[in-house]
This record gives sequence, C-alpha cells and structure tokens, in this order.
Amino acid sequence: MIERPTAAAHRVVSEVVKAGDLVVDATAGNGHDTLFLAGLVGDSGKVLAFDVQQAAIAATRERVDAAGLSGRVEMRHESHGKLLERAGRGRASAVMFNLGYLPGADHAVITEVGETVKAVVQALFALRSEGVMTIVCYTGHPGGEEEAAAVVAGLKKIRDEGGVRFELEIGEAVKEKAPFLVVVRKL
Repeated sequence: MIERPTAAAHRVVSEVVKAGDLVVDATAGNGHDTLFLAGLVGDSGKVLAFDVQQAAIAATRERVDAAGLSGRVEMRHESHGKLLERAGRGRASAVMFNLGYLPGADHAVITEVGETVKAVVQALFALRSEGVMTIVCYTGHPGGEEEAAAVVAGLKKIRDEGGVRFELEIGEAVKEKAPFLVVVRKL
C-alpha cells in the first residue's frame, strides 16, 4: 500500500523530534499536525503553530485543548512568513508545512506562493543541524501547481548555491493532481 504524504511526513518527523524540542507547524489548518507535534515534544517542548485564518486557529486550539496539550502549543494568528523571527535561528528540530487551503473553509483562501517560499527559506535557517522540514504540496486546486513548483525550484536553487547544506527528497504524486511530499534534512 502506498503511504499518504501526510502519513509519510509524520513518520519522517517522528524519527527526529524528541521531548523538549522546539518544532513549528507552519500551516496549522485544522490542527492535525499541531496535535501530532505536541505529542512528540512532551511537557518540556514547544510547538509554534501559524495560520492566517482565525477559523484555523480556533479549530487547532479546540483540537489541542481537547487532548489536554494546550500548554505545549503557542498559537500564532499570523503568516508563516514570521517563522524565523518567532522560532529563532538554528533552534527548531522540525518544521511542517501542509500547503493549500483549509479543509471545510473557503477554498479561495490558499497559501500564497511568495509568502510560502519566504517561509520555507526561513525554515531552513530556523532548523538546527539534523533537523527536518516536511512540505506536503497539493496541486489539485488553483495555484497549487505553481506553489509546489516555486517551493521545489527555490529549494533546489538554495541547495545548489551551497548557502545552507541540506538533503532534498522530492516525492512523486501517485496520480495527476495528487499531493506529494518534499522532505528537507538539514546537515
């Protein structure tokens, strides 16, 4: 059976994150990744969860509160373009992105290419050595293919220029317009 990109992202992140770590959910959405990360960091760790939509912040807060893990999560009702400023340089063990739109909300409100590329670059600097970034790219909605292409091209350019050392894994979509996973492992 083929592993879903979101499940693969969780597997990859769980191999790196330890109790006490600082981690980032750059796109809180409905809170699934935030809750997953809160479970990994333990009582001494911290999750920074970003989203520009109040509905996403509310849904994430409700999910985390219901699990009794709200003390581990700092909600940020702002763009993930503030990621480096909030997380600090070289401190995060993991950063997760789940691009696209908020399920169950207005599908016209999507992650924006420029802001996403900016946040992905910031995440490279926020990651500690041996940290990991996962980016689930959704290409089946308007703007999704362009965003995915910009993220991949930006990461390849940074890797090839050698400014930040990392390994880049680009998953393949199982069918046209299907989501795929990008994994960055900082060296």
